[in-house]
This record gives sequence, C-alpha cells and structure tokens, in this order.
Amino acid sequence: MLFDVSMQIPAGVVTAFIGPSGCGKSTMLRCLNRLNDRISGFRLEGEILVGQDNPYRPGTDLLSLRRDVGIVFQKPNPFPKSIFENIAIGLRAHYGFKGKELEDRVVDALQEVALWEEVKDSMHKKSGLSLSGGQQQRLCIARMLSVRPKVILMDEPCSALDPISTKSIEQLITKLAGSHTVVIVTHNLQQAQRVSDYTAFFLYGKIEEHGLTHELFANAQSEKTREYIAGAFG
Repeated sequence: MLFDVSMQIPAGVVTAFIGPSGCGKSTMLRCLNRLNDRISGFRLEGEILVGQDNPYRPGTDLLSLRRDVGIVFQKPNPFPKSIFENIAIGLRAHYGFKGKELEDRVVDALQEVALWEEVKDSMHKKSGLSLSGGQQQRLCIARMLSVRPKVILMDEPCSALDPISTKSIEQLITKLAGSHTVVIVTHNLQQAQRVSDYTAFFLYGKIEEHGLTHELFANAQSEKTREYIAGAFG
C-alpha cells in the first residue's frame, strides 16, 4: 500500500527504487503500466503521468500502454517457444511484421542484448526455456525491446542470476539509459549505486527520500535512509 507518493522520474536516465521488502517499491513500479489492476481491492487516488499521458484515463488501450511501458520481472519468463518466436510474437501482434522484416527485427533485438552470437545458429530450433538463467533474462529483455518501448521497468531483474549474468544485465541497463527511461527495483544497494542516476528510498508505503544517487548514498538527509544504507535494517 502506498501513501502520499509524489515524485518525478527523469526521462532518459536510470532511477532505482530501494527499500525493505513490503515497502511499496514493486507496487509503485507496476502502477506505471497498470499491472496492479488485477489485484483485488486495488484503488488509485491522485494522478500518474507517463510523459503527458495518464495511463488510468478512461479508454486507455492497455496493449499499447504495455508496449510503450515494458516490464521485466524478477524471474525470467520466456515463452515455451523457440528463441525466434519469443521475440517475433510481439512484433507480429503490435506491428504485423513478417518475412525478412520480421527476421531482421528479431536479429536486431538479440544483438541489442548481446545474445545474437550465442543463439544465432539455434534460434529457430531451441526453446527459450533451454537457455541459462542469464540468457533467459536477456531474451525477455530483447522481447520487450523489440517493440520499442519508451519506458523500461525492471523488478529485481538480477536477483535470480549469478554474478557474471548480473554484470551483463547491469551493463545492458547502463547502455539503455539515454535512449530509454529505465526504472529498476532492487534490494542490492551496490547495484543501485552502480547503475542508477537517481534513487528513491521507500519505507512503510511512502517515499522517505529521493534524489541523485551519489548524493543520497553519500549524504542522505533522512536518518532512516542513513540507517538503511548502513544495514541497520532491510
């Protein structure tokens, strides 16, 4: 549950949401593309704007919203289809691509996440489920990027990955900033410092403090923020 949340998320950079479990980070993230709608009792008061558009206005096309505001989850969720079809399915649904144009778009997406060289000889034969955890997560990111979202949401995208895969995903997040607005939920404070430009610290359903990442970690204004960063609770 969130209360009295008021903040601006800068465009074209990475913003991290940090805070203990149950503090509202993921709830806030999922408000941005209306993934909370199916939760029983969900109610929104106030206004959310993505760019100049309110995703909660009557008549919102949810398919278009979730194309423009893509999300990657904590656990990779590739479809039980070929690597190629995992990406092609969204391109067909949103844009009607087929033939060489479809093939080129799939290749572009795989190259963007540095997965192409690893799967180029098997993308039509191997299932997305046959890939390693880190590869699956990059495939899910490629699937999202293929439809050209404006905003990228990532909910603990590295928590189930090994250190090498985590480094690969973090490098990709840094690469995406600038051409995309990226919002990441993470329990890993070092990760927030490595990849984000801005950080918001959530506590008990409210934003306790937010600002430039290096300033928040070096000179937090809130005692609770300082305690959390120091590891006093989490």
